[in-house]
Amino acid sequence: MSNAIGVLASLFVLVAFGAVLPVVPTGAAVSAAAALAFHQHSLTIVFVVLAGAAGAYLGDAVTYFLCRVGGEQLARRLRWLRNGDRLDGLAARLREREVSVLLISRLVPGGRIPVLLTIALAGLDWRRFALANAPACGLWAVVYAGFGVLGGSIFPEPWQGVLVAVVIVVAISQIVGVVRRRSGA
Repeated sequence: MSNAIGVLASLFVLVAFGAVLPVVPTGAAVSAAAALAFHQHSLTIVFVVLAGAAGAYLGDAVTYFLCRVGGEQLARRLRWLRNGDRLDGLAARLREREVSVLLISRLVPGGRIPVLLTIALAGLDWRRFALANAPACGLWAVVYAGFGVLGGSIFPEPWQGVLVAVVIVVAISQIVGVVRRRSGA
């Protein structure tokens, strides 16, 4: 049991870190943990989802805070604030569908940071962000744990399920990246 707690704590830290510095494949980590949990004890999958969602939430909160503090300077450096009307339009859409926008930004590789930056620059207050981000992080963790359970259920050995889960996540990320580049998004 203490081994499972250590793994879940590591998953939480890894996802939180990866949410702040998006160099860690957080979705693959949740999928791999869920694939392993499928072969260990089915109830552990719930804890994998909770650890992944909590890590994502904490990481997003830190990233949102950093965007609120230094986001405008970052946006100007990236020449992202060339058009104030564009920011206003994005902000209006975000206010209408906060949860769905945050969820989609978590699922689309490279989409989360620009959305968090936009929300911060638009002045979305902390309480609204906190309320909208909680279900988005939970749904994100369920989706990626689902990939892991799928991989774990197909193969008899845990390592095979982990491998398939990671391959699924990487493949989806690559496909989305190619589609975004081709569409000019």
